[in-house]
Amino acid sequence: MSETLTKSAARNIFYGGTVFFFVIFVGLVAHSVSTANDIAKVNPITPGVEAGKHVWERSACFDCHTLMGEGARFAPELKDVWLRYGGDTDAAAARQNLKDWIKSQPTRVDDRHQMPHFDFTEAQLDNLVDFLEWNSKVNTQNWPPRKAG
Repeated sequence: MSETLTKSAARNIFYGGTVFFFVIFVGLVAHSVSTANDIAKVNPITPGVEAGKHVWERSACFDCHTLMGEGARFAPELKDVWLRYGGDTDAAAARQNLKDWIKSQPTRVDDRHQMPHFDFTEAQLDNLVDFLEWNSKVNTQNWPPRKAG
């Protein structure tokens, strides 16, 4: 057996590897699309959730907070903030408490960095809370791996 790689063998390895990894790539894309569709069926995106995401992005909340592990790690993870405020037991109270907390910022508590004050309208606050509620219902398969807060 020859110890050198022939031109035809190298070409076959290249094309075979390309086809192999392309098939894996297509399979992973199909799995991702299927998972995203399953999430959308269980937890549909409403106009309020969509508008809340726009509030989140325009206000650059991700500059300090993480959401599902994405964003800056300066302030708390907000994936389960809806649940921390009791949204799973009393949605109306949780909604009002979240809105009141956002409106009350900054709190001027000593030895803490402060969340800035945003002049949100009631509609923007409702949409932002809709977005945070929606995020709490998404099955992230235990990601991020630690309890937020």
